[in-house]
Amino acid sequence: MDGKIIEIARRIKEMRELSDITQEEIAEKLDISLDRYIRIESGEDEISASNLIEIADILGVDLTLLLTGEEPRMNIFTVTRSGKGVVVERRKQYKYENLAEKFIHKRVEPFFVIADPKDEEPTLHAHPGQEFNYILMGSLKLYIHGNEIILNEGDSIYFDSSYPHGMKALNGKPAKFLAIII
Repeated sequence: MDGKIIEIARRIKEMRELSDITQEEIAEKLDISLDRYIRIESGEDEISASNLIEIADILGVDLTLLLTGEEPRMNIFTVTRSGKGVVVERRKQYKYENLAEKFIHKRVEPFFVIADPKDEEPTLHAHPGQEFNYILMGSLKLYIHGNEIILNEGDSIYFDSSYPHGMKALNGKPAKFLAIII
């Protein structure tokens, strides 16, 4: 497993233990099995950005602390230069780059996402809140609530992310998009 994923997993475990929250409590709040949560916390299993955001919320910490080990400090503005956001390949199908990790008390989590073309269907996941995706390059098929929606460059979608959803790059090319999780 990727070294960054192991570091994130260690921080999750440490913050959970410091917060006096059991593995069972977090698994229940994430609506996943205890076994799956234990694999996430040990770094053996991939973790979605949405699960990371939920875990940060459960632990009462900023997502940046889990991603980098540092508390965000910026409160007026933060600039993330091209390619300089915190990058973690948390799932095989997607590569995420956090675009505002240094800003404290964010109301949204903005990500630059690359979906690589894969033959298999995407894994569906759900998380509390809403999500906005804007396609920057390529084409993407979004699966949500029994629907398959094709999005092309310049298209956007806003949806209730509590419904299981997943994305798949089309035409054998990566799709690049901006994802804002609210």
